[in-house]
Amino acid sequence: MNILFTLCGRAGSKGVKGKNARDFLDVPLVWYSMANIALYIEKYAANDNIKIVLNTDSEPLKELVKRVNDLPVTILHREENLAGDRVPKVAVILDCLKRTEEMFACKFDMVVDLDITSPLRTVQDVKNAIDRKRQRPEVDVVYSVAPSRRNPYFNMVKEENGSFCKAIPSNFTTRQEAPVFYDMNASIYAYSPDALRNKEQATFFNSNCDAVVMKDTGILDIDSEEDYELMQVIAKYLFETEADYKEVKSIVERWKE
Repeated sequence: MNILFTLCGRAGSKGVKGKNARDFLDVPLVWYSMANIALYIEKYAANDNIKIVLNTDSEPLKELVKRVNDLPVTILHREENLAGDRVPKVAVILDCLKRTEEMFACKFDMVVDLDITSPLRTVQDVKNAIDRKRQRPEVDVVYSVAPSRRNPYFNMVKEENGSFCKAIPSNFTTRQEAPVFYDMNASIYAYSPDALRNKEQATFFNSNCDAVVMKDTGILDIDSEEDYELMQVIAKYLFETEADYKEVKSIVERWKE
C-alpha cells in the first residue's frame, strides 16, 4: 500500500505564538509526531511504500525537521492562499496529496495526517487508525477520538433566552443513561484520497466517517498557553510510567543527541 504521512503547521498562530516550532519538554514539538511515523515504519510498514511530507510556511519549523537525518521528510512550502487561520486543514492535506503524487509519480492509497500540536499518541494509536481505514475502505476518513467527559444530553448546557438549559433537552437523570459521546482529539486522521479530492471541505466530517478511540489522558491539543503548560505535565507522567509513550520519548531524545 502507498501511504502518505502529512505534517502540517503554519507560521502564524493566534493562541500560542509559533507553537508548531516550539519545544515540548526540551525537544522540538514536531519530533514527537515524526517519532510515531518512524516507529510505524520500523514495526509495521515492511510491505508499504511510505512517503512523508511537511507542509508549512514556517522557516524555523522546516529547519527543525531537517535536523532529523534518519527520517526522510519532503518539505512543501505552503502558499499564502493556504496559510490563513480560516483555511480548512483538509485543503492543506489535499494540496500535499496533489503535489506529492506528481512529485513521486504514484497514486496514494491512504493519507495519514498527524497533528503536530497533539504530541501524546503512541505508535499503536497510529496503527489502529491505519488498520481501521484498511478495514473500512468505503469511509472517507478514520479519525481519533477520546471518551467525552461531558455529555450534551446530561451535563452540557447552553444559554438561551437569558437563561441556561441542557444543550439537548432530555429526561436522563444519570450520565450512564445518556447516549455515549466522544471528543475528536485532533491527533490522527487516515483519509481516503478520493474523498480528499471530491468531498466538500467545509462539511467533510459531517458524514461517512469512522473513528478509533485513544487514551483520554492524552487528549489535549495545544491551543493556548495553558494547554501548552498542562500538556507537558501530563506528558512527563506518561513518558515516565507507560511503555508505549516511553518508546516515543526515547526516539526524540536520541534525535536530540
